[in-house]
Amino acid sequence: MDSAENLLKALNAGRVLDVATGNGNFIHALLENLKSFDEIIGIDASEKGAASFEQAFAGKAVRFVRMDAAKMDFPDASFDTVCISNSLHHMPDLEPVLAEMKRVLKPGGHFIVAEMYRDNQAETQMTHVLMHHWWAAVDTAMGIAHKETYTRQQILDIVGGLGLTGILVDDTGDLNEDPKDPKTVKFLADRLDEYLLRIKGLPGEAALHERGLGLRQRVEEVGFHSAMSLLVIGEKL
Repeated sequence: MDSAENLLKALNAGRVLDVATGNGNFIHALLENLKSFDEIIGIDASEKGAASFEQAFAGKAVRFVRMDAAKMDFPDASFDTVCISNSLHHMPDLEPVLAEMKRVLKPGGHFIVAEMYRDNQAETQMTHVLMHHWWAAVDTAMGIAHKETYTRQQILDIVGGLGLTGILVDDTGDLNEDPKDPKTVKFLADRLDEYLLRIKGLPGEAALHERGLGLRQRVEEVGFHSAMSLLVIGEKL
């Protein structure tokens, strides 16, 4: 049966654009799964990931460009594949970003969305969702654009509104790891502590602090698995 994951592995992706690339995390997944590609360009409004690109992708046809995803400098139809991963909920205004992605995609090219969702998760996966939503609340209090994650259906509706054809979907997630692995628990506790330090003096500090402490306890008592994500691939008409 056709699936988004199978299509990804069979895809000769050509020239690829990864939007809101950050440190290039999704590019690692592309390198592992794509059948072939000519070049991958990761764009982000922040240059924080630029140094990581130089180290992680040395010798590969991968490069970083600082660019506003809502106002791209690329010509029309200049990419064979465009991607956005776990960034839909980070966009202060999503519509122009998606419109730009579609503009720079060639007719017949592939549009890839990978995004975690907040519903229909196991209890251990809900730990991830709740942590992410707390991080979003802290970022929002700091003036950083970061919304709570979408539901699975909301993601499908967003992609469905792009006018793509041949849309394929996969739900991805793994519950096989130990949800209370000591290294994972310590790593997450450290991350939570980092954010607890950030909330000092922010609006709603007391409530944010209480939520953070509750999450720290949840990680230890319930455990953690990465939340289920949706992989959606469609083709531009």
